Amino acid sequence: MKTTIVAVGAVAATAAIGGVAADPGSAWYRSLRKPRWQPPPPAYALVWTPLYAAIAYAGARALTRAQSRDRRQLAGRLILDLALNAAWTPLFFRGHRARAALAEITCLNIANVLLIVQTWRADRAAAVLLLPYASWTGFATALNAEIVRLNPGNSARGCPAGVVPGAGGGWRLA
Repeated sequence: MKTTIVAVGAVAATAAIGGVAADPGSAWYRSLRKPRWQPPPPAYALVWTPLYAAIAYAGARALTRAQSRDRRQLAGRLILDLALNAAWTPLFFRGHRARAALAEITCLNIANVLLIVQTWRADRAAAVLLLPYASWTGFATALNAEIVRLNPGNSARGCPAGVVPGAGGGWRLA
């Protein structure tokens, strides 16, 4: 029971950080060119809510079923994964660092693979529950990469205050 409470608490904290830091209505984010295939902002909560529930359930289940010698490594992988997950949203939305966020989410994808492999050893069903999460972060990586590509002058640090990308790739005052 304690393992479940800790796993749920860690995932809930990760979700809360993301929820507070996300700001799709900010002037910076609205100024970015985005691909046509980007989901609308309300879709993110609809996707992340069941993903976070699956992460919490899978994490608790795998930690409970892991051999005692493997439990510590699995817990470390889960903590690393959640820390990387929590870091992306503030880096992208609050830090206006799309390029750095792309590097960070690439690390998250690697952490996802390591977490799934470690989880597989403890509980295959729990590992399968993590696959939609890994798929979604793969999609998010593609979206992040496309935003960086479409906004070459705007993705390293963000627009200076009051400046937004103009037509034809230049800058204009907001």
